[in-house]
Amino acid sequence: MTKPETLGGRGLLSWAHRAVASLEQRRSEINALNVFPVPDADTGSNMAHTMSAALKQAEQLIEAEPERIDDAPAIATALAVGSVRGARGNSGVVVSQVLRGVAQAAHTGAVDGRCIEQALGNALVFVHRAISDPVEGTVITVLRAASIAAHQASDRSLYGVVKEATDAAVIALANTPSHLAVLRKAGVVDAGGQGFVVILEALLAEVSGQPHNQSTTVAINTMVDAASIFEAQEDIAYETTQPGQSHGHQGYLEVMYFIETPDLEAHRAGLAKLGDSIQLAAISETSATVHIHTFYAAKVIERAFAEGTVSNLHIEVLPSVETSARTVRRSVVAVTPPGAIATLYRNAGARVVTRASEVEDIVQSLASEAHASGAQEIILLPNGMADKTELASIELASHAFEQDLFILPTVQLVRGLAALAVHDPSQPLGVDTYAMAEAVAAMRTVIIKTADKARLTQAGPCAKGDFLGISGTDTVAVAEDVLNCVIISARRLLESGGEQLTLLVDTELFTDITVAAISAGLPPSRKIEVMIYPAENLGCSVELGVG
Repeated sequence: MTKPETLGGRGLLSWAHRAVASLEQRRSEINALNVFPVPDADTGSNMAHTMSAALKQAEQLIEAEPERIDDAPAIATALAVGSVRGARGNSGVVVSQVLRGVAQAAHTGAVDGRCIEQALGNALVFVHRAISDPVEGTVITVLRAASIAAHQASDRSLYGVVKEATDAAVIALANTPSHLAVLRKAGVVDAGGQGFVVILEALLAEVSGQPHNQSTTVAINTMVDAASIFEAQEDIAYETTQPGQSHGHQGYLEVMYFIETPDLEAHRAGLAKLGDSIQLAAISETSATVHIHTFYAAKVIERAFAEGTVSNLHIEVLPSVETSARTVRRSVVAVTPPGAIATLYRNAGARVVTRASEVEDIVQSLASEAHASGAQEIILLPNGMADKTELASIELASHAFEQDLFILPTVQLVRGLAALAVHDPSQPLGVDTYAMAEAVAAMRTVIIKTADKARLTQAGPCAKGDFLGISGTDTVAVAEDVLNCVIISARRLLESGGEQLTLLVDTELFTDITVAAISAGLPPSRKIEVMIYPAENLGCSVELGVG
């Protein structure tokens, strides 16, 4: 069987025919895998529709200009334009950007191994630009694996690059459940990733010189039969329907349209507060197919027509947001002393486990609280009230409930509050925890304690009963009364900058420390926001934090 060294226009057109046929053949199978981001059972249909739109555009080009049949750049461009204009759903947007990547790589002529490497690299960049909040364990993970394999392929021939890229994509697809709990629970691989593998396998069949009536596409072992998948979906309270049916929450809609506008990124930014799953599949710097899930379809459409020329408007009802939201639900769990500080954390949005003494079984309490949250992602704020052994046990306990646990290094309660202040559950877990960890690291702290004996410190001599300001292992302040110790400590912290001073004050000392008194002792040239909260069982007199 002769393997072509390059693909021309005819070869690209033949690949498109194979891909459409394979996606149509396996449409129901791919639909059955569809549980993320919303279980609307239409990924296979959307990918087949988008690829068909691409093929139709290329065939129209040939019908109008038959001499272009051997023009690889022209055919690749037609496939890209058709897919962008005809993209349907999240997965269709991805298909369009893959074909756009091929078109950009093929602009110099025939398609060879190096062109496929460039095409997959381009596609990965375009898909990341298209998707506002990319999630691992989806087609992005599969596409990245294919791109890396194409770049590192030892056989640089067209067949060698496509073969290694396809093999890597199949392996990455099989591993998608390790990234997303919703896939593990349903017993499936990612639907969009499976569709992308089908498209790659169609390309492999083309570069293998395989007849059109013979296919390399086979179901991989990680794909469960459709009946068992739908049973699993029922077990996790998902409602699935066939594409085109009215289903789910009548106000939660998928809106798609093609727009020509001077500033695509400004248009994306304007949509950010109107919905989620926002994707812009661009064909140029000023035109793209837009995809969004929203409760505010009228506002989305109104904005689109106000900002550009709109065509191909498509609206579909999505499953209830309550079910889809379960797939990304996240909780912050914090360890605090009982009393006012626990209430403060709850008011800030955290689930709280109180610990009054070290003899309490904090592992059992935290594992129970995390499980009771029903969340798949848990961010833990230990606040210096759990040791490494206990944290290791908590980590292992989270595995039993298939929860993803991230432990932030909050060694003081004020640092935990700093983390909560920037917590954004709408962001991917990695982005959210990065911002929270950054806030924790940026906060400088001092603990105020009473001296248990007279001694000489870095801040000067102290008598028994004096108040000491301690930062890490250094004593930065000594004073006979708590207010002066707080002011001296705060001034030291503010020497390195900062705009906000947060204090947790033991309830017995709360009346001695006021915002007015502290502000009066701070540099008059600095505008510092001071916040004071009462707390019991701190283990010290005051905790200060500057951020």
